[in-house]
Amino acid sequence: MAKKKNKKEEKKFPSGFNRPTLRKSIMEIVKSTPTETFNYKQISKRLNVKDDSTKHLISSVLRELSKENFLQEISVGKFKFSIKTGYKTGKLDISKKSNAIVNVDDTDEEIFIPQANLHHALHGDTVEVYVYARRKKSEQLEGEIVRIVERGRDQFVGIVELSRNFAFLIIEHRYMPYDIFIPANKLNGAKQGEKAIARIIEWPDSAKSPIGEIVEVLGKSGEHEVEMHAILAEFDLPSKFTEEIEQVAENIPTEITNEEIAKRRDFRNITTFTIDPTDAKDFDDALSFKILENGNYEIGVHIADVTHYVKEDSVLDEVAEKRGTSVYLVDRVVPMLPEKLSNNVCSLSAHTDKLTFSAVFEMDKDSTVLNSWFGRTIINSNRRFNYDEAQLIIETEQGDLKDEILTLHTLAQKLRSIRFKKGAISFDRVEVKFILDETGKPTGVYFKEGKASNQLIEEFMLLANKKVAELIGKVEKGTQAKTFVYRVHDEPDLEKLGTFSKFVSKFGYAIELENNEKIAKSINRLLTNIKGKPYEEVFQNLAIRSMAKAEYSTKNIGHYGLSFRHYTHFTSPIRRYPDMMVHRLLDRYLQGLSSVGQPKYEKKCRHASEMENVAVQAERASVKYKSVEFMKDKIGQTFKGVISGLTEWGMYVEVEGTKIEGMVSLKELEDDFYYFDEENYCLSGHYNQKKFTLGDNVQVQILRANVERRQLDFKLLTNV
Repeated sequence: MAKKKNKKEEKKFPSGFNRPTLRKSIMEIVKSTPTETFNYKQISKRLNVKDDSTKHLISSVLRELSKENFLQEISVGKFKFSIKTGYKTGKLDISKKSNAIVNVDDTDEEIFIPQANLHHALHGDTVEVYVYARRKKSEQLEGEIVRIVERGRDQFVGIVELSRNFAFLIIEHRYMPYDIFIPANKLNGAKQGEKAIARIIEWPDSAKSPIGEIVEVLGKSGEHEVEMHAILAEFDLPSKFTEEIEQVAENIPTEITNEEIAKRRDFRNITTFTIDPTDAKDFDDALSFKILENGNYEIGVHIADVTHYVKEDSVLDEVAEKRGTSVYLVDRVVPMLPEKLSNNVCSLSAHTDKLTFSAVFEMDKDSTVLNSWFGRTIINSNRRFNYDEAQLIIETEQGDLKDEILTLHTLAQKLRSIRFKKGAISFDRVEVKFILDETGKPTGVYFKEGKASNQLIEEFMLLANKKVAELIGKVEKGTQAKTFVYRVHDEPDLEKLGTFSKFVSKFGYAIELENNEKIAKSINRLLTNIKGKPYEEVFQNLAIRSMAKAEYSTKNIGHYGLSFRHYTHFTSPIRRYPDMMVHRLLDRYLQGLSSVGQPKYEKKCRHASEMENVAVQAERASVKYKSVEFMKDKIGQTFKGVISGLTEWGMYVEVEGTKIEGMVSLKELEDDFYYFDEENYCLSGHYNQKKFTLGDNVQVQILRANVERRQLDFKLLTNV
């Protein structure tokens, strides 16, 4: 009689595989049986894989995991799990639920750290961990933090709470579970209830809370400037440059010499223009247009030559690399480079000679690129358009440079169409913008949507980024690719997509998971079908979360969302440090010089990706703050809304016409005991069987608007 499998030991794997899903599945198999050896055939059998292409991918993933030291290759083609007791170094990640994981440097390995073994380590710290020997086959690797190698941050923002002889800084950061004890002589003038920044100065082993000192008093909680500076401090972002850095920027020579012009291709007599937002101050990119004698078009994508002025390893370069990106809050830009450079010297303002780094294309009427040229140039822009002005020309076929803009619009739409046919995914997000008075108070809300004029610029920027990446990344078989900085987006995890597919099926939609082409087409179909629906933004957010995050890397795995095999960021060096790296590397390789070291640039890429993520979080926090501030004088008023999210603690409701979201907690639903039915994705009443589901129209009353916590609380009045 065949032995029955223990249900607890039985492991189900998805029916379809791609590289991310295979990595996860293989790692689970080898971790669950750490003493066994495997080759690609045995893994294929365990995963019920029968097609040769997936077997080939399994073999590739096994070699990849071996290089990362997750597996040991004990003989040719035979692998086993690397037993990892001893000391490891990595970054600590503490989730909202206080689960702590150390992500081991340069691997996919995760080590669970129980609360008792954190030993005062905080989220984002680089730590040394002692990894315990595995006690059970199925148990996750577990360890204990033995040393804090480097603090992720030592300054935190909070509200001062005074006692007679001491104070605490009450921290609201979700990843900081401790308040900071402040001795009376370390208050630096801070008063009760003020927002301030404290630095941790010591943390004795026996103390529950760290001891700190106030380093900056921001001011009265709830005031506009105080809260905006608090957001920057919360995410450890600088609010200004030092006087030294400003002076270095002021002293940069700005005169364009004849000697410099002679080194460059001259575009000053070719029609050139910029198209940017109305309130833009820095202009990264310009387009030039010329009809060639053969009837084709010469289109130049001209990018500010920032690296001509900011030399590698200079103090300005170090500051730009540390910041990684400009940060766009609701009411301000925190630039990556000082204003002298970002808004003046490098910015491609009209009627002024400007130094640029360019990608120039010969294209036919079908938008096919016939020839490409890359190099340093000089331009003089004829006209600055904002997006609305360019849009009016596209719609009316009248206005300055109408022939050039209309031709570029036609070519851009063809490029866009080709991109989507090849499997690009169309996430067209609507941005919430606020009308602010002179004090920064929000007086109105409006939405910013991408139109044809935005798409015109977008498509030519995408083309330039793609072609620059292809120039360096495409190599002949048998030759070694040079180190380069790519913008990569991995294939989606099929398990996450499967969960998303199951969710949307409850609303009558479907995601086909058979292959990448069908996934992309079905997601695009979904995004088209939900346009204008109450749950459009929720579905978009869930779809994005089921995907991998785009990031910077020297390892070119392609860009899944754009359906590009090669892609980089070349077009925004004023506001993104990776683009500066790309300019320097491109210039180096155009000169025929040798490749640079990969580890150094991979480390730079990781930092740039981290800073991009921090900037996005800060931007979202500023929008949330203004949303709550906009509603705080409307306490007690009622609004129509739509249920935009459901959780085990309540429902999120989006106020009609504003995209401002608040929470109706379960305790505010007084007519019954409600619970979150995850299977059917609804809140369900225990006795009355009443259900609340995504997209339901409701009426709510504003109960509370906590500006400091950036939190809105609603009371449900009725279904509409």
